[in-house]
Amino acid sequence: MKTIGMLIFEGVQSLDVSGPLDVFAEANAFIEPDQRCKIMTIGPSHRHVTASNGMILASNLYYEQADSPLDLFLVPGGPSLPTSEAPSEIVDCIQRLALLSDVYGSVCTGAFLLGGAGLLDGRKVTTHWQNAKQLATRYPGADVDYDRIYLRDGPLVTSAGVTAGIDLGLALVREDHGPAISLAVAKRLVVVAQRLGGQSQFSPYIEFSLDAGSPISGVATYVMEHLGRNLSVADLAAACGMSERNFARAFGASTGSTPAQFVESARIDAARAMLEGTSKPLKLIAHECGFGNPKRMREVFVKRLGILPTQYWDQFLIN
Repeated sequence: MKTIGMLIFEGVQSLDVSGPLDVFAEANAFIEPDQRCKIMTIGPSHRHVTASNGMILASNLYYEQADSPLDLFLVPGGPSLPTSEAPSEIVDCIQRLALLSDVYGSVCTGAFLLGGAGLLDGRKVTTHWQNAKQLATRYPGADVDYDRIYLRDGPLVTSAGVTAGIDLGLALVREDHGPAISLAVAKRLVVVAQRLGGQSQFSPYIEFSLDAGSPISGVATYVMEHLGRNLSVADLAAACGMSERNFARAFGASTGSTPAQFVESARIDAARAMLEGTSKPLKLIAHECGFGNPKRMREVFVKRLGILPTQYWDQFLIN
């Protein structure tokens, strides 16, 4: 029987804990008894913890008692983790159990605890899209993928935000027991067995802010107001009264993006907003957002989001 350990701590995100564990518990109903897993929570000594939503969680095992090998050890996230330092008792427990586990990893912002334990250096990892940049800055030795729903790099597994822990659990069930069992569990939980696309479909592309005094601060507004135009570097440079060369250099220094990348990102964001909130035909959306035609819009969506506009429409249309 496999043993799965889930860390818990004060302020933990309860769905990061229950989501993956429910996947493994449901999988037990579809597999032979000798292949089933034993699930345990690992927490601080002699006390319950309060999750970020107020739920009270108890542990099967205390941090200091956890010294036996595990088949899988997972560290969930919590809202405060990106801006706080973990207590030494948590770091010590993570370091010890990671070494003892066949597979170890994190859900959502639990990656920050793994980073604090020195377990991310030289590894490809992911976390919630809102915190990915912060993780990369705080732990520069980690290769942070901003888009993946979940990732595996050797014995290390990481997942994106909150419900992505369910995706990770289903992926691990699929590894161990095959796609049929994973699909059966997904149906039982009323979720998709394998989500389409990555995190990019949930996050806005146009996120950076510019100094109001910058000569290119008005470019974002100009782009959004003229999406249907060609919007070449010459057009954007003229809009802010700069030469093309100076504009391209200043734009890259301010945003970390080329003008062409920015325009494409703006068009994607505008198209997503229209797909979410209107029932306009794809041909009209493609034209109004500057893609020219639905074929080009499909190509950009697949390249940048990993899904077709129609699939995005089906998932996110606000009725």
